[in-house]
Amino acid sequence: MESLYLLIPIALLFAVVVIWLLIWAVNNGQYDDLEKDGWRSLNDEMKPSDTQRNDDKSD
Repeated sequence: MESLYLLIPIALLFAVVVIWLLIWAVNNGQYDDLEKDGWRSLNDEMKPSDTQRNDDKSD
C-alpha cells in the first residue's frame, strides 16, 4: 500500500509528459505529411555513381 504513494504520482507525471510530447509533436508539424518520404524514395531518379562514369570513360 505504501508503494502506491510513490507509484501513482510517477504514473501521473509520466502521463503528463507523454501528453505534452504528443501535443508538441503535433504543433511542430511532425504528422503533417506522413507519405511524402515514402513517395520521395520511389520517385527519385537513379543517378549513376562516379565509378560507373569512370568506367564508361575508359571504354
